[in-house]
Amino acid sequence: MNHISWKKRFKIWLYNFYPPYIGAGIRIKKIAKDLSFFQVEMNLRFYNKNYVGVHFGGSLYSMCDPFFMLILLEQLGSDFIVWDKVGSMTFVKPGKGKVTATFAIPESEIQRIKTEVETKRKGEYHFTTNVFDEGNDIVATLEKTIYIRKRGRLPVQNV
Repeated sequence: MNHISWKKRFKIWLYNFYPPYIGAGIRIKKIAKDLSFFQVEMNLRFYNKNYVGVHFGGSLYSMCDPFFMLILLEQLGSDFIVWDKVGSMTFVKPGKGKVTATFAIPESEIQRIKTEVETKRKGEYHFTTNVFDEGNDIVATLEKTIYIRKRGRLPVQNV
């Protein structure tokens, strides 16, 4: 795996001070040294409750939004363009108290994606994670589609 500099890790840690994360009470709790794993959490506070007193859906989505893309950016390297294409969240039950989500992509999947994109030049990849409450019940399920392309011009296809 790639070695990530302390400067880059510090930059990622600074996400804890990103105004939308502060406003929602989102905290990055664990980061793998190579940025292949993230764990985030959010406590229920007066400033991130919705009208009925549970976690605001926008905060739950915001808590999950960038991490699959960040993992892929770091693991694939600068030869690839990585972009969020589609994101959706299915809310399963009201989020109360602390909620947690983890993000990881196995090394074998990273290598499969890298090989496929080097061959086909581009592709779309789907990732899923769950947001759990303190009782380990699923509060929401996040689904992301990430577009990945090899840097450089795409070959022209004859019709």
